[in-house]
Amino acid sequence: MDLTNISNNMSTIFNLMRSDLAKRVLDIFAAFILFIIFAPVWIIIPILIKLDSPGPVFYRHKRMGRGGKEFWLFKFRTMVEDADEILHKKDPELLKKFKENDWKLENDPRITPLGKMVRNLTLDEFPQLWNVLKGDMSLVGPRAYLKKELDEQTRKYPQTKSYVTEIIKIKPGVTGPWQTSGRNIVPFVVRAKMDAEYARTHNVIRDIVIMLKTPKAMVSKW
Repeated sequence: MDLTNISNNMSTIFNLMRSDLAKRVLDIFAAFILFIIFAPVWIIIPILIKLDSPGPVFYRHKRMGRGGKEFWLFKFRTMVEDADEILHKKDPELLKKFKENDWKLENDPRITPLGKMVRNLTLDEFPQLWNVLKGDMSLVGPRAYLKKELDEQTRKYPQTKSYVTEIIKIKPGVTGPWQTSGRNIVPFVVRAKMDAEYARTHNVIRDIVIMLKTPKAMVSKW
């Protein structure tokens, strides 16, 4: 038995599992399957959003992608139409609380009644499958952070700067290690560390494991 050849073959297989091509193939295949399985979501949710509150069906926001390049991330709208303006211009106390809580609000008053249900089931994230097919995102990866969020959080937590350097080396994901390990309750320092560790060690097998854990995480707030 040639142990050297076995070792070389194992190394080749591991490198292939970590390759951009393997990850991209998995993304495209899985995204198409999810589009088909959840086809009713694309019909029912937009109708319910229109009935629930005035405003567009989709919400888009600029997020940081691979290499620090910004892209438009899409979601189903779960907040009132002028949610960003309320947060950043009309309600300074809400903004203060938002930033103190690591850019999260546990009981966000801007969320519509339907939006709360949609968020609890993580159905608002489904339009990001379009981002995956476009190549802006991967199905599994670090959180798609806002540039301003990363700037402010790294000033607040200087120890996370090295994590952010690792995070932006790969595409952000629709789901990821921290989303399946506590969702929004995970503080930024822990979140960034988990995302950075994923960025350094990701492979196709790990992506599949995270995908399989995601449905349970999706209903964890329900």
